[in-house]
Amino acid sequence: MLSMKLPGRKRVWLPVVLIFAPILAASVARGEDSEKKDAPPKDDYYTLMKVFVDTFQQVERNYVKDVDRRELLQAAIEGMMSKLDPYSSYITPEEMAQFSESVDQEFGGIGIQIYPDERTHRLMVVSPLPGTPAFRAGMLAGDAIIEIDGKSAEGYSSDKAVSLLKGKPGTAVKLGILHPGTNKKEQVTLVRDVIHVATVLGDHYKSDGSWDFMIDKKDKIGYVRLTHFSRHSSIELEKAINQLLAEGMQGLVLDLRFDPGGLFSQATEIADMFIEGGTIVSTKGRNTTERTWEAKKEGTFPNFPMAVIVNHYSASASEIVAACLQDHHRAVIVGERSWGKGSVQNVIELEGGTSALKLTTASYHRPSGKNIHRFPGASESDAWGVMPDPGYEVKFTPRETREYMDSYRRERDILSKNGPPASDFKDRQLDKALLTVRTKLAEGGKSTGQTPKAEEKAKAAPAEKKAAANRPVAPSATTIGVG
Repeated sequence: MLSMKLPGRKRVWLPVVLIFAPILAASVARGEDSEKKDAPPKDDYYTLMKVFVDTFQQVERNYVKDVDRRELLQAAIEGMMSKLDPYSSYITPEEMAQFSESVDQEFGGIGIQIYPDERTHRLMVVSPLPGTPAFRAGMLAGDAIIEIDGKSAEGYSSDKAVSLLKGKPGTAVKLGILHPGTNKKEQVTLVRDVIHVATVLGDHYKSDGSWDFMIDKKDKIGYVRLTHFSRHSSIELEKAINQLLAEGMQGLVLDLRFDPGGLFSQATEIADMFIEGGTIVSTKGRNTTERTWEAKKEGTFPNFPMAVIVNHYSASASEIVAACLQDHHRAVIVGERSWGKGSVQNVIELEGGTSALKLTTASYHRPSGKNIHRFPGASESDAWGVMPDPGYEVKFTPRETREYMDSYRRERDILSKNGPPASDFKDRQLDKALLTVRTKLAEGGKSTGQTPKAEEKAKAAPAEKKAAANRPVAPSATTIGVG
């Protein structure tokens, strides 16, 4: 307040605020105009981050119940990823070990496949894996695991049992086993080892526990299944085909059905085994350099007749291989239209590698330049996926698909002293692929029987590794091809 002395009157107090109000109003108005002019856009990075942080703090401080900070953060990241595409995701610290196992196909354990029997509430052995501690101990398909380390395993879920059976290589686990048809418990102590799960399989096991890759002994036709593309798949496949060539193989069926993909690098290496030159695949991305992978002549297998089987569940890396061999007329594609996943994910490590982002960074295109990816809303008449060659489409009914996976294939993959069980199931897709190779052989498409030169592959490997080291990829990232 300000006082003024007037003649003949008492001192009067006038509110200064009234005097300065217009000035303040003008100043405020000018300030607002200035703020509007200088204010950052609504989608400015730091403005958005402030909104995120404010929201995080409000939830943490004021939500009706205590909320774990990490759970909040992980939920926020997962929400972000869900807005992108079905193949981008956040890999939590709890999931990292399992993710690494799926890529490497290696872990510490005893080497058996198990399932809980709902009828008996027992853990049943589906099959031991050849060369593993369980295999060496004589465990068989149909064995029941009734005890683990002295405790009853009755009612255990698969996850709980696996968590107890896996462990550091060199450590022991004691099992109580019931063999089929007996009521006497046998105690078996197994020492855990590094278990490598093969991704290259044959039609069935031999009596010695190895895969039988020669499906047609008369016409010398090999058969190889690739379940997915892990870090060792190209080495496994090269070994299997060299074995077949040594046995006189004249033609090959490569089965990529139900193969969801995997490592992008393995797809290019495997495709390179079958073509001497030309484009294998190319990738394009918003923030990545457009790249093309070219085949090398060194280490290429002979030009034997070849058929590749795909179905609706063949995706990503398996589509790269199938599309490459189709566009180069190296193999006949048999079966059903593939899934249509034409995007590449990078695994970008977070928190020093304890968690990660699996982020779509590019799309890939087949040698012809055509698109593989099935975009939302794409129709059956649009170009996507890998189609069987004309005249080679063989569609399974839903019932055939279930029967193939649930009984026929599962039973043939069991390691048994008596060999694969008899079955009435007719694998029409495999039959068509075999007929295709036999026809090509009858037309004169004989294999030369030559094997790739090991020394050329060895010399090429360091150069390839050197080139890979110079490729522009994200820091701490592993390029993969599937979610």
